[in-house]
Amino acid sequence: MTMPSRPINGLDHVLVGVRDLDAARAGFARLGLNSSPRGRHIGWGTANYCIMLEEDYIEILGIVDASQFTNGLDVFLERREGLMGLALASADPRATHAAWRKNGLTTAEFRPLKRLLEGEAGDIEVAFENVMLDRSETGGLSVFACHHLTPELLRRPGWTRHPVTATRLKSVTVLVDDPQAIAERLAPVFGRSFITRTDDVVAVHAGSAVMLFARPEDAAFLHPAFEFAFGEPGAAPVPSVLEIAIRDVDAARRFLDLQDVAYGQEADGGITIQPEEAFGVAIELTPGG
Repeated sequence: MTMPSRPINGLDHVLVGVRDLDAARAGFARLGLNSSPRGRHIGWGTANYCIMLEEDYIEILGIVDASQFTNGLDVFLERREGLMGLALASADPRATHAAWRKNGLTTAEFRPLKRLLEGEAGDIEVAFENVMLDRSETGGLSVFACHHLTPELLRRPGWTRHPVTATRLKSVTVLVDDPQAIAERLAPVFGRSFITRTDDVVAVHAGSAVMLFARPEDAAFLHPAFEFAFGEPGAAPVPSVLEIAIRDVDAARRFLDLQDVAYGQEADGGITIQPEEAFGVAIELTPGG
């Protein structure tokens, strides 16, 4: 088998856990981020709405039947709402699985997933081939590889257009107590050459997106509009800030003003939205779409 130059190809999507799925869909629409029709995971007790962007997307995930398998979402929602995990893009899940196993990630395993996407003419089945990793091998971060078997069904005309002119995910900032330690744990996942270290912040490059791992005090320097708190030493990483590229800052501001959304304005023209407005997610809308 020809091994890929790296186990993954980019950031496919981020997962946002919410307690009220339909309220979250409406809430994100108020922020100018529209979603595709609801999808129900086959055989699971979870469903989602997806905010489809041009290159990646945001999955809003909720429980619709607590008696069925929820993949740990119930435990997460007992603590909080917000960013809960990262789905990495894999062009070839079998090559990704082989690369991760070769890199010493012994928990890497295949988990196929299907969901029924509601459509005007009836439900549409979309399918994925995922490669899962246990958190014991990722420093506590929830991360897996996602390969789309039916990608054409997820990006329909109009689904990637949003009133705030969002185009793609630019970065995710994750709170950790030891950035250098998490860098070592994630090197087999992403490939060591795609990790950049400074004394305070670790940057992991995945396609056009960057994942930043920082202590709360350093995250506050990167994102001064937000306040950060972290648990006890050794606590699991907490994805906290989602940076989204937008094409037209003025259009985004006009829409948010129309919706009476409270937001901040950065010196570079970016827009900040507090977690209270976005179901636990700190959002930065930045020029550069």
